[in-house]
Amino acid sequence: MGRSTHDAIKQAKTYIEQGYEWVVDIDIEKFFDRVNHDMLMARVARIIQDKRVLKLIRAYLNTGIMLNGVLVKNEEGTPQGGSISPLLSNIMLDDLDKELERRGLKFVRYADDCNIYVRSPRAAERVMEGISTFIETKLKLKVNTEKSQTGQPF
Repeated sequence: MGRSTHDAIKQAKTYIEQGYEWVVDIDIEKFFDRVNHDMLMARVARIIQDKRVLKLIRAYLNTGIMLNGVLVKNEEGTPQGGSISPLLSNIMLDDLDKELERRGLKFVRYADDCNIYVRSPRAAERVMEGISTFIETKLKLKVNTEKSQTGQPF
């Protein structure tokens, strides 16, 4: 499967046409603000062994932000809109993709947006609960329960 937004939309349409009409839309609360640097770097190190590149990525994460003219150190999160933030989000959420695949679920994830396609409202509720627990316990991220939802797309 491709990785563009158009590919994501095409895949979602295919799942719906196959009868997976119920969508579990999971919103990870303030994803780019809350990513744990140590967990992210451990996942990056699975892919990249060059210590110089790892140091450079760690420095990028720790650059901090300016608030009212004062540099504030960053201890979590990735610079939103930064050039490598989408790549880092994909690396961080690769374990989520693998868990969804392991469970045999039909899903489309693009950056930190994740939709899971199921055939019934009962399955949607079950999947929402199980995947939310996985995200919060294994990835140490918070699911925004007010923005996350289950429902029929059309």
